[in-house]
Amino acid sequence: MTGWSAEVDQHFARVLSGFADVPVVQAMRYATTGGKRLRAFLVRESARVCGADIARAVWPACAIEALHAYSLVHDDLPCMDDDDLRRGQPTVHLKWDEATAVLCGDALQTLAFELVSDSACHDDPYVRSTLALSLARASGAAGMVYGQALDIAAESAAEPLTLMQITELQNGKTGALITWSATAGATLAQADAGPLKTYGDALGLAFQIADDILDVEGDAATLGKAAQKDADAGKATFVSLLGLDGAKRRAETLVESALDALSVYGSDADHLRATARFVIERRS
Repeated sequence: MTGWSAEVDQHFARVLSGFADVPVVQAMRYATTGGKRLRAFLVRESARVCGADIARAVWPACAIEALHAYSLVHDDLPCMDDDDLRRGQPTVHLKWDEATAVLCGDALQTLAFELVSDSACHDDPYVRSTLALSLARASGAAGMVYGQALDIAAESAAEPLTLMQITELQNGKTGALITWSATAGATLAQADAGPLKTYGDALGLAFQIADDILDVEGDAATLGKAAQKDADAGKATFVSLLGLDGAKRRAETLVESALDALSVYGSDADHLRATARFVIERRS
């Protein structure tokens, strides 16, 4: 994951070097620096197990990281979650200003679609358009944005969300982009994405449950962002509904489902298996 993260960093540097050195582009560089690069790694490994060109996988890998970074920049704004810290650094609207943060997010979103649409991503325009269409669906009003809207609505709802409602929310807010990452390699290879979709769906929900657990057990210095925010806000989470031990068991069950889905790939999927374990064992 570390080696691939360095390749993603280098690709971002090449891509962003073509833009003017103005505050919004400086903010784009800042927002795409750091992080686990989990989604980028899922793109790489899904490409590898499906027999796609890994060198070209850096394009959709950077695309999903740009899309994810945009979502974080906007999510940190005062009108959303109002966060001061992201990846251990001041959030974009604090380092620059709110207008720059909005434009930075806008530019990162459009950059994501530029990257998957570039001819260097794949020779076949149908493959590129499929990546773009699926990314739009995963990130828009049927995916991530839908989940974010449900999350905002839940803050002022008269009753806490049920387990089913939280699952729906998180399948959109967090899970949709993780599933896209896990299936992008199959799209590149024009292979069956079914097993990887099953893997990605389970992994995305396990990732969010792990986040809920870390919000309770972690601290800002380790997480690189504020901790205990959900509890302080009285938000329903997997932990508040299942209890800490119950949430951990649920995450373990989901990881087992993810691992089962990889059986068709044999030992080629060992990195994806390790990633699934990493998702619920991470400390940040």
